[in-house]
Amino acid sequence: MKQVEDSEILEKFSNIKTRNEAFNLLLTKYQQKIYWHVRRLVIDHDDADDLVQDVFIKVWKNLEKFRSDSQLYTWIYRIATNESITFLNKKKQRNNTPLDEVSNELSETLIASSYFNGDKIQMKLQQAVLTLPEKQRLIFNMKYYDDLKYEQIADITGTSVGALKASFHIAVKKIEAFMLNEDISF
Repeated sequence: MKQVEDSEILEKFSNIKTRNEAFNLLLTKYQQKIYWHVRRLVIDHDDADDLVQDVFIKVWKNLEKFRSDSQLYTWIYRIATNESITFLNKKKQRNNTPLDEVSNELSETLIASSYFNGDKIQMKLQQAVLTLPEKQRLIFNMKYYDDLKYEQIADITGTSVGALKASFHIAVKKIEAFMLNEDISF
């Protein structure tokens, strides 16, 4: 199936008669990418599913206001990122839990998840990523898993490319240290 261009989606969305079709095209193109982006941040499948629904509700409600000064997917990623961070912050506040304990809780959720089907090394990598501070984890996920360019991540996060490169480099070093210190037996 031919990948539909964002401009075609936006054009269809601007016409009230083809608005639903446009939104279905948008979901087909971005829902899975957004799910995995959110899932890597919040870990739990059910939480990720709920957040993805919230993201696309926000997209639906605000797509008319979208200005084409950024790319559509960076705009959607920004919404997904903000929703995920808000969710994690509420979880931290609701439980009155320090961030490192939230990371431990996310790690335990990852280990117990029936939706995780990776091998031991992938599990250790995910656990290592969860030890990173929130911003570094976000940047690492977008660069490593989503394969976004630094310029795209800068559009999403509002951070300079230089700062992103430094954060990614530091994150990689922390992950390497975690992996070297962990016993990964086969």
